[in-house]
Amino acid sequence: MIDSYRIVIGCEIHCQLTTKTKAFCACENRYGGMPDTRVCPVCLGLPGAMPRISRGYVEMGIVAGTALNCAISRFAKFDRKHYFYPDLAKGYQITQYDIPLCKDGHVDLPYIKLPKQSQPGGELYWDKNFAGGDNNIDNMYKRVRVERIHLEEDVGKSLHLEGKYSYIDYNRCGTPLIEIVTKPDMNSPEEAALFMETVQEILRYVGVTNGNLEEGNMRCDANINLTVWEDGKEYHTPISEIKNLNSFRSIREACAYEAKRQLEEFMTDRQPFDPGYKNTMGWNEVEGKTVIQRTKNSFVDYRFVVEPDIKPFTLSEEFIAEHASKVGELPEQKRQRLKKDFGLSDFDVDTITSSRQLAEWFEKAASLSKDVKKTANLILAELLAVLNEKEQTVADLTITPEHIAQLSNAAAEGKITSKQVKEVFACMMETSKYPDDIIKEKGMVVVSDTSAIEGFVSQVLAENPKAIADYKSGKTNVVGWLMGQVMKKSGGKADPKMATSLLRTELEKL
Repeated sequence: MIDSYRIVIGCEIHCQLTTKTKAFCACENRYGGMPDTRVCPVCLGLPGAMPRISRGYVEMGIVAGTALNCAISRFAKFDRKHYFYPDLAKGYQITQYDIPLCKDGHVDLPYIKLPKQSQPGGELYWDKNFAGGDNNIDNMYKRVRVERIHLEEDVGKSLHLEGKYSYIDYNRCGTPLIEIVTKPDMNSPEEAALFMETVQEILRYVGVTNGNLEEGNMRCDANINLTVWEDGKEYHTPISEIKNLNSFRSIREACAYEAKRQLEEFMTDRQPFDPGYKNTMGWNEVEGKTVIQRTKNSFVDYRFVVEPDIKPFTLSEEFIAEHASKVGELPEQKRQRLKKDFGLSDFDVDTITSSRQLAEWFEKAASLSKDVKKTANLILAELLAVLNEKEQTVADLTITPEHIAQLSNAAAEGKITSKQVKEVFACMMETSKYPDDIIKEKGMVVVSDTSAIEGFVSQVLAENPKAIADYKSGKTNVVGWLMGQVMKKSGGKADPKMATSLLRTELEKL
C-alpha cells in the first residue's frame, strides 16, 4: 500500500535571444515573415559553409547567466549533437555539451505566489535584506538550482497543413538559443509554471529575449517522475520528458496529468527505474493528456563530438565583467525595495516593475517628487490608462518623468484641486508642456484665502434659500450640491477642504 508520494520536476527551457543576426551567420534574426527568405549556406548546413560565432550571442549568454546567478566559464567551446529530424537541416545541431557557458546558478521563487495546497518543501530561505524580519512570509523563497545554461542554435519549423501535407520553414534555423537546465528541485506543477514565469520576467528585464511564448521564443521541456513510499520502502517511477510546452497553463496541466498517469501506472503496471532512460512525451492540449513519442536511453544516442569548424575560445575577465554589469537590479529585488522605501502596495510594485523601462521611468519621477504615493497613482491610474488605450509604452511618451513629478508636487502642495489635476494631465499629454506652465497659463492656482472663500460661501447661501430649507429639514445630502456651487462660484479654484469646512460652519449657524 502506498504511504505517500512526491512529484519531482526539472525543467529545460529553450529561450531565443534577441541578437540582430543568427548564431553563426549574418542572416537576420527575426520572427515570422515569408518562409525560407532569411537563410544562407551556413544556417542551411550546405557543404563547405563555415560558421562564425556572433559576438552578441556570447554577450547575451553572459547577461542571461549572470541574471540567473550562474558562474561564467572563462573557456568555452561548441559541440555537435547528432540526430535526425526533418527540420534539422545539417543532421546535427551546434550546441555546448561538457563545457557550458554558464553553470551552478539559481532562481528564487517567491513562496507566497504558490497556491497553499502546492507550496513545496525543499530548500526555503528568508531574505533578510528587506523589512519584515525572519518571520515575514513575504520574504520567504524556494530556491531552484540551475545546473547549466548552454548556447545552441535553433532548428527549422515543421508545418503540418490540412492533415495531408508537411512543409518546413528554415527561417528559424540557426536562431541563437540558450538552454536553461535545472536540477529536479520543483515539487508541483504550479511551481514549475512559476519557475518558467519567473525566468521569463528576469530575461525580459535584462533585455536578452522577447519571451513571447506564443511565438515560440520560450519553450519548456519538463522532466517529471514520482518518488513513492510504499510499505516503508522508497521507489521512483520512470522519468518522462514532456516536450515543447509553450504556455504556463500547458506546463501546469501537462505535469498534473503526467503525475496522475505515473501514479496509476505504478499501482497497476510497475516499471523499473533507470536514471539514464526517459520516455519522451508530447502534450495533446485538445485531449488534455500526454502521449508517448519515443524513448531515449542516454546521451550516447547523440554522438557528441567537438565542433571542428569553430575553435574553442577564452573570455577575458574584462569582457565578462563588462556584460555582467548590464544586469542591474532584478524585478523581485526592485519590488521589495520599492515597498520598503516608498510604502507602495504589492499591486503598485507589481505593475510598476512589469517592465524595466517603466520601473526606471517611475524611479526618476519619484526622485523628483514630494509625495511618491501621488506620483505612483498618477502613473498607475492616469498615465498607464492612456498608454494602454494607445497600445504604447513609456518609450513612446513625449513627456518626461519630470512632468509627472511636477504635477504630483502641485497636487501635494495644494496648488491645484484633484479635478484640476486631471485637466492639467490631459493638457500636458496633448501639448507636452510642463504642469507649472499650464497652471500659470490657465490661472489655476488654488484659492486658500479664508476671507475669499467665506465670500463665495455667503453668496451661494444667499442665492439658494430652498437648499438651506432642505438642509434644515434633514436633507444633509444638499451639502454636496452646495459645495459644487461654491466651487463653481470660485471658478474651481477654492481649496476643497477649506471650502467644505467653512460651508458646514455657516450651515450650522443657520
